[in-house]
Amino acid sequence: MKRLALLALLLTTTAHGATIGTMVPAEPLTVERIASSAPIERAAWQDYLARSASLLVKDKASLAAELPSGHPIPAPAAGGNGPKSMPLDKPATWYGGAEARHIADVIVSFQTPAGGWGKNQPRDGAIRQPGQHYVAGEHGKDGQRPWNYVGTIDNDATVTEIRFLSRVVSQLPAADAGSYRASLLKGVDYLLSAQMPNGGWPQVWPLQGGYHDAITYNDDAFVHVAQLLLEVAAGKEGFATVPASTRERAVNAVVNAITCILTTQVVKDGERLGWGQQHDALTLRPVGARNFEPASLSSAESARILQFLMGLQTPTEEVKAAIRGGVAWLRDSVIKDRSWEKTEQGSVLKVSPGAKPLWARFYALDTNQPIFGDRDRTIHDDVAALSEERRNGYSWYNTAPQKTLEIYERWEAAN
Repeated sequence: MKRLALLALLLTTTAHGATIGTMVPAEPLTVERIASSAPIERAAWQDYLARSASLLVKDKASLAAELPSGHPIPAPAAGGNGPKSMPLDKPATWYGGAEARHIADVIVSFQTPAGGWGKNQPRDGAIRQPGQHYVAGEHGKDGQRPWNYVGTIDNDATVTEIRFLSRVVSQLPAADAGSYRASLLKGVDYLLSAQMPNGGWPQVWPLQGGYHDAITYNDDAFVHVAQLLLEVAAGKEGFATVPASTRERAVNAVVNAITCILTTQVVKDGERLGWGQQHDALTLRPVGARNFEPASLSSAESARILQFLMGLQTPTEEVKAAIRGGVAWLRDSVIKDRSWEKTEQGSVLKVSPGAKPLWARFYALDTNQPIFGDRDRTIHDDVAALSEERRNGYSWYNTAPQKTLEIYERWEAAN
């Protein structure tokens, strides 16, 4: 096929690949942009933006009110691997013990008034002190503290906290589970509140601006939220005590999330392809994120979205079409007989006959060729042309879609 021929050609290029473009930063969600959107959507988006602004004010005011005037601001909690500190694979009875309850107490203490949690913070340390920031590593200057990722679904944050609390709630008597259950329900409500009118989720809620306001498939954040709400809707495990009204809201949220997935799938020349790491909330087109993450089709995120769709019990014909189109795109985009390896000279793409199928992280929206971004926002057609820091500090290739293709074989036989 033409795409495979193009990939083969690209893999033979020299280390002096061309600079083919410049990354364009994503636009935030603003009053002005909403005003220019379709009239039928305007009221819902205006309400969404107003709720975000209101929650942001309340979050900041609540933190400020905890600390009496003149008292020193407590040092922020240390950062680290948050999910690792909240294991979800222990025996059921472990979650009713002292160790799990301490982790749950820490989780509850760091929950924001809006109901979410920050990222990259271990939850097995100390309880949050009055006036201590909700997120790890946020130091203040001149009395002003930065306000980043204060409530996020990035890096498995919020979803992991909710899942851990659900396990603790399921193992405790109702009288002992009260505060954990309340925190869990507040967390679920946070996710429902954060959902956009089109069914997507931003990376940070209340909104932070920039690419954080985009529909975030990056690192499977969207899928993790949708999967969690599926379990909430079904009342599985620790979600059995979730009120029927909340479970019904979760059902509607998942339906809207699936609609969002279907409407954001990139279509070119009538063919359904994959998805970007993030899509603009209003235009639904793929957009860039950090300087080295250009608007593109993303193989790993697309693969995980397809797994989520294939896990639906009664897929519609539109869902089936999305799955088949996405799988066809993954098959067309595979890179064979190459491996991405770390060497003494850094990470390199090597000729490796018989190597496992490989995919570039990003594919150009117009040509489907692999593309690579650098810190200075330049976009390249050859990974070897990147600065040493970016070439070695990012996962430019992955094998994740292979599992999706294997699942698809079984799914297609059943559908």
